[in-house]
Amino acid sequence: MLTTTTHRSTLTTLRYSFFYLLITLLFIYLLYSSKLLLNQTECRHPNNPLSVTENLLNDTDLARTSSPVFDTDLKHIVFGIAASSGLWRWRKEYIKLWWRPGETRGTVWIDNQVRTNKNESLPEIHVSRDTSRFRYTNRQGTRSAIRISRVVSETMKLGFEDVRWVVMGDDDTVFILENLVRVLSKYNHEQYYYIGSSSESHVQNIFFSYSMAYGGAGFAISYPLALELEKMQDRCIQRYPSLYGSDDRIQACMAELNVPLTKEIGFHQFDVYGNLLGLLGSHPVAPLVSLHHLDIVDPIFPGMTQTESLRHLLEAAKYDSASIAQQSICYDKTREWSILVSWGFAIQIVRGMVSPRELDYPTRTFLNWYKKLDYMAYSFNTRPVTRHPCQKSFVFYMSRTTYDKSRKKIIGIYTLHKERHPKCRWKMESPEKIDNIVVLKSPNSHRWQKAPRKDCCRILPATKKGTMYLWVDGCRKGEVVEWQSSKSTP
Repeated sequence: MLTTTTHRSTLTTLRYSFFYLLITLLFIYLLYSSKLLLNQTECRHPNNPLSVTENLLNDTDLARTSSPVFDTDLKHIVFGIAASSGLWRWRKEYIKLWWRPGETRGTVWIDNQVRTNKNESLPEIHVSRDTSRFRYTNRQGTRSAIRISRVVSETMKLGFEDVRWVVMGDDDTVFILENLVRVLSKYNHEQYYYIGSSSESHVQNIFFSYSMAYGGAGFAISYPLALELEKMQDRCIQRYPSLYGSDDRIQACMAELNVPLTKEIGFHQFDVYGNLLGLLGSHPVAPLVSLHHLDIVDPIFPGMTQTESLRHLLEAAKYDSASIAQQSICYDKTREWSILVSWGFAIQIVRGMVSPRELDYPTRTFLNWYKKLDYMAYSFNTRPVTRHPCQKSFVFYMSRTTYDKSRKKIIGIYTLHKERHPKCRWKMESPEKIDNIVVLKSPNSHRWQKAPRKDCCRILPATKKGTMYLWVDGCRKGEVVEWQSSKSTP
């Protein structure tokens, strides 16, 4: 009996001890939590400069994660290419420049069957379905607009798998594939997106729409939106018999689907004639995605055919596609030269100190869609080729690009294009004394994952007579493009 009582007493003591231990732990936890809360409140006090810095850093981290990059790859894109059998013999050469068998997927849609060679690097070719049942009442256009407008829908019917984007283009459209992937990777392919750009011609945009993606420049439609378009497009087309082209029919159907155009200015329609130096020499701060209307503009490199020129440009793009045609500005203050670099394409040297604001504007080396030199005809600012005879630019075109593994630098060599210049009486050294410009650059494939900014350009010491050396790379902190002449500096 005594043993039983002692045992009960021990159990009771243990229970009380365990209970007090729990109370003690709870009390300690409450004290710790309140202290932590107070410390956090002090750190976040607006008058605490350290906390402000920490908050800014936290906000920056949030901003970085708020714009995710989707893992879109080339394999997720399907191309629908509109082609004409009458022009196929020449236009197929443009497609060969960018098409990669085994990597790219898609189909050429043509009006009549054409001959093909087994060894040609081309997509599959399909003849478009008959569209005679659709009404077409526009007197200025042709019925082929209906056939071409159905390229996306007909491509969808082929049943490609693992598709995120359907990209439409013409047979004279050349894509920079890596930049196309970069642009599409910014957007959630599971949502409805209609991505492209407007014409360079203000009048064309007025006639058609600033809200329309021009088909020659190419445009992209996310897969779920392409599915919806395929379901309703034939009914939609019947409602717009008076429209002129294929791209305005697509835009009309997008309006019925309540999907606006998402503009990406790297898609280029090139509704112009003449020399593209002005446009490519002052390319906007955006990836160069596509080039179009290549039959009606001059070859982008003098002395070459258009196909050879484009192949030459794409060779440079292999080393740093994200930076192709991106503009950098620097000044030789001793010789009072303004230097405009379009990486991988051309370098222009102008006598005199021209402000970066003005150099940003493309020079009017081209005519508008109606073959007129009209500065009001464009949907962007332009500037005259020269305001003074002495300021006609000396152009150095890219002749060779290589990669130096030891220095981890891309080396580009740009050679002076020999042409007549007006006589200049300015007492300053002429850029014609420079035969070649050597440009050193680090590859920068991630530049479009950061805030858009031009690279900075710096002049390096010359080691060879007749050769200028430039360094093009990301700007240092606090670096400014100073353009005041050293002779006028107090």
